[in-house]
Amino acid sequence: MPKIVDHDQRRLELVDATWRIIAQHGIEGATMREIATEAGFANGALKPYFPTKDHLITFAFGHVFSRTNQRIASAVANKVGLEAMRAFCQEVLPLDQDRINEARIVIPFWQKTLTDPAKAALHDTSMNQWRSALEGHLRQARDRGEVTAGVHDEDIVNQLMSMLLGAQIIAATSAGKHLAAQLSTQLDSYLLLLNPVALTVR
Repeated sequence: MPKIVDHDQRRLELVDATWRIIAQHGIEGATMREIATEAGFANGALKPYFPTKDHLITFAFGHVFSRTNQRIASAVANKVGLEAMRAFCQEVLPLDQDRINEARIVIPFWQKTLTDPAKAALHDTSMNQWRSALEGHLRQARDRGEVTAGVHDEDIVNQLMSMLLGAQIIAATSAGKHLAAQLSTQLDSYLLLLNPVALTVR
């Protein structure tokens, strides 16, 4: 009987190997040969799954985005308003090594979007999904009186997105200076500013 190969599982194994190689050697060191060796594949055996590193990076971005969304869904379950917003942001912020490695996958993909319209469209769709979710939590927070700042919701969401994506860049490029507690404190400080009435009462 021929051996049955789980192609989806093989692709995920290659993505995991890519994370490990990028974490050790950076994106330039993540050659297809190095990735194949790390995953226990013969070099030529990668081509049926990912003909080029470009294909692999694109798949890896989708996988990272899916993983992050699964964490977000679990974190915001049974939460509403400001609490849900905070939980959402905590899952995107690079607060542990796993999420720092995810950022190291995402950053090379961002570079590809500059010259590849299909990748740019995929990124826009993904980020708009996050913006839509944050807008929903923000509307709940306003309805509950947790957010009273006289700032447009769109601006608040864009500020949060800039904070989250900027933190990924900092963590990926300056891991030695990255402090998870500091990022959490910055997030909490920003969320406090969204309710100036409460700050005045204090």
